[in-house]
Amino acid sequence: MLKGLIFDVDGVLMDSMPYHADAWVQAFGEVGIHITNMDIYEIEGSNHKGVVDLIFHKAGMEPDTSDYEVFLIKKRENFLRNNRAEPFKGMQMCLKALKKKYKLAVASGADRTIVNALMGQFYPGIFEAIVSGEDVTRGKPDPEPYLKAALKLGLEPEECMVIENAPLGIKSAKMAGIYCVAVPTYLPKEKLMGADMVLTDHAELIAYLSGLI
Repeated sequence: MLKGLIFDVDGVLMDSMPYHADAWVQAFGEVGIHITNMDIYEIEGSNHKGVVDLIFHKAGMEPDTSDYEVFLIKKRENFLRNNRAEPFKGMQMCLKALKKKYKLAVASGADRTIVNALMGQFYPGIFEAIVSGEDVTRGKPDPEPYLKAALKLGLEPEECMVIENAPLGIKSAKMAGIYCVAVPTYLPKEKLMGADMVLTDHAELIAYLSGLI
């Protein structure tokens, strides 16, 4: 029986990934690693450690232990300076309705400062649990983020549903044993076929979620 819904943040609740990607591109560019926004979209869901590892390895380099904290701070500063993220139309009202029937959580790869700021500004009082990239040892695609969110809700994985928009997040949900619904935002639908259900856009997502009430 479905009792809880766990949402990814960037690309599901917030139209924010372009600002995250820009922030990472700028941070890596400062040390001579040149990437594009698409490089970040394809690994969306990783926490900061995962992003640093993946981008460094792609460049044929190995990060130092100190690089993780340095890039976390650089990326956060870049994001907060240039952020103009907005919630997807209709999602706030939809979640307020869902909250009357289900326990709600978020599980994001973004750092705690950014996740809390976005949820506090746009979804205040909605979520019973928030899991950020800094709250887990292993970020997506590891199942830890979604397992931790379910645990914080006091639910078993099979009592939850995950709403995702990225391949690594979908893999994380499925490895956690949680039913996953995906919506394409920054990547084509074909990249999301690991989900149990792939919708067309946010309008269809809202219609689907509203049907659960």
